[in-house]
Amino acid sequence: MTTPLFLLRCIEIGISISDLDRLSIGLVLDIWSEKSNDSVKYQKIATQEDFDKF
Repeated sequence: MTTPLFLLRCIEIGISISDLDRLSIGLVLDIWSEKSNDSVKYQKIATQEDFDKF
């Protein structure tokens, strides 16, 4: 990933240049990845019972 592409990703998720002083590159990429998952519709959402079985 190039620097301009990284900065574009930051702008897409609303992270300012001053915010980057407190965030790691990995955290920014994780936030961007999660943003892209926002529109995903899951067939089943786990319940507490599912977690207990796990």
